[in-house]
Amino acid sequence: VAADEGILHASGSGVPPVTKDYCIIYNSNWVSLPKTLDNATFLTLENLTSTVLCSSSEVPSGLMKDKAVVVMRGNCTFLEKARIAQSLGAKMLLIASKSRLSAISDNKTDFEDVTLPIALIRYNDIVDMQLVLGNEVNVTLYSPPLPEFDYSMVVIFLIAVFTVALGGYWSGVAELENLKAVASPGERETRRKKEENVTFTPVTVILFVVICCVMLVLLYFFYRWLVYVIISVFCLASAMSLYNCLAALIGEIPIGQCRVTCCNKTIEVRLIFLAVFCIAAAVVWAVFRNEDRWAWILQDILGVAFCLNFIKTLKMPNFKSCVILLGLLLLYDVFFVFITPFITKNGASIMVEVAAGPFGNSEKLPVVIRVPRLEHSASTLCDLPFSLLGFGDIIVPGLLVAYCRRFDVQTRSSSVYYISCTIAYAVGMVLTFVVLALMKMGQPALLYLVPCTLITSSLVAWRRKEMKKFWKGSSYQVGWMP
Repeated sequence: VAADEGILHASGSGVPPVTKDYCIIYNSNWVSLPKTLDNATFLTLENLTSTVLCSSSEVPSGLMKDKAVVVMRGNCTFLEKARIAQSLGAKMLLIASKSRLSAISDNKTDFEDVTLPIALIRYNDIVDMQLVLGNEVNVTLYSPPLPEFDYSMVVIFLIAVFTVALGGYWSGVAELENLKAVASPGERETRRKKEENVTFTPVTVILFVVICCVMLVLLYFFYRWLVYVIISVFCLASAMSLYNCLAALIGEIPIGQCRVTCCNKTIEVRLIFLAVFCIAAAVVWAVFRNEDRWAWILQDILGVAFCLNFIKTLKMPNFKSCVILLGLLLLYDVFFVFITPFITKNGASIMVEVAAGPFGNSEKLPVVIRVPRLEHSASTLCDLPFSLLGFGDIIVPGLLVAYCRRFDVQTRSSSVYYISCTIAYAVGMVLTFVVLALMKMGQPALLYLVPCTLITSSLVAWRRKEMKKFWKGSSYQVGWMP
């Protein structure tokens, strides 16, 4: 049994002709498709989706002669349909499926006389083809090789490194303001009211990882209901995060600071408009989240804001907590990607199933940065039209980068920890992409990011003879002076 991805290139009858590509699944043991459209032979498509073609009597004589025919899946095998189509003069058989596309399998030894190309196509694509190209459509099949590298990964890389670096820097700025407030009793109470950080202890780190495991398993079994809970939480959290990020920028602009009073509280008018804008952005994404042409841009903006706010707000008290968090989440990532295929009934990893949407669910979890693939291939049409990077692959190493930045501020070490850890994160991302290109399968990015960042930070602390301070964290901060 072989399942290969290919492309059906369809052309309308207009002038100039409108063309569009669709995903197909074929068996390379039965037919060899060309790799390019050079010298391609086009066939007129005959839409017979009103029949399953399990009997030659279902089709009028001569209707299939020298044409590409599309029929519905069901009632008989692929090769039985193909034998009937070939006997009636068809040159290509497309089988439309309303369910998820799967491998084309059958006992070919009993059908050695069947030579016409057979491919499985989504029924929705046949409907789309008629709407976009009209009733007179010419088609051909080909299967381009999978590109070694897609340049969308460069965009993913830049977004990830930018978010981690900016989140770490922002955390350092907040730490510097905290330390100045400690040294100035007059500012201490004011700063305490503004402070929104949450500190992770080793116990809360372990509890956090356990919650992640339970949530992932629940999503695997109850995806079709919980996905809407996650979407709602993302809208709320991303709107708040976008507000916090933009409010920090607006706070540096000394204009438009007029205020209004409501319920004995005063607030800047510009912050009211900002809140409305952020809520509107989240609502627009929620309504148009399945619009692939542009909704990914809004999702990435909201996602970057969410990651930035998370990295700045969640505070790791010491390197010990960082090691526990990153180590446990590395094991979590590896287990749910590589080990769970030996446990699940269908042999698929829980992580991949949840990311793709179990049981063909059209709703996807909004927990990734996604960028459209720039290299044309069958995989782009069939499986992953986007390159993806999970928020966790930004946030988890980002918390270590933020701790390094705060440690630099506390010890006045000229950003050496922050810069080296950020570079280590970039190196880990490059390593992830290299392995991805070599193995041609999705990778748990933390498998490469965690060792790169932890080892680099440890080496810097050891080289500077500050490992004890770096490990224990905040216990030495009391003596800081401006």
